[in-house]
Amino acid sequence: MNTSFYQLKAQTPQGKEISMADFEGKAILIVNTATKCGLAPQFEGLEALHQKYKDQGLVVLGFPCDQFLGQEPETNETIEQACQINHGVTFQLTAKCDVNGDNTHPVFKYLKKELGGLLGNSIKWNFTKFLVDKNGKPYKRYAPIDKPEVIEKDIQKIL
Repeated sequence: MNTSFYQLKAQTPQGKEISMADFEGKAILIVNTATKCGLAPQFEGLEALHQKYKDQGLVVLGFPCDQFLGQEPETNETIEQACQINHGVTFQLTAKCDVNGDNTHPVFKYLKKELGGLLGNSIKWNFTKFLVDKNGKPYKRYAPIDKPEVIEKDIQKIL
């Protein structure tokens, strides 16, 4: 896979295409999310980063995933409303996707190849986070238990 990050695409929950090229020149925080996960309170921290740094060029993208103990029961039709009501989320969410296995979303295939984790290239749980710099280069991978606040210094560094 010899792909540039900016060649990758995702879908909104409504099926509209999101091109990573639209975020060229911005820092991007990509997270696999799940509304029923014990780590779901991280939505608030992710939203706080989004609010604090969006005008300086940070984009937060949440990729809902139901591969870990069925912790994302919401559908593409209900995911945005559930995240807004329960967690105050206004950052962009994508359609539900897989982050491991045969149907791994291309964005996660790319990020895992560039920034492997402790378990090789697998995503081990919800709320694994990837920070991509303003040039589309994966900068750092964060564990599910890493709270969004610990990423703030790295965000400041690459903005």
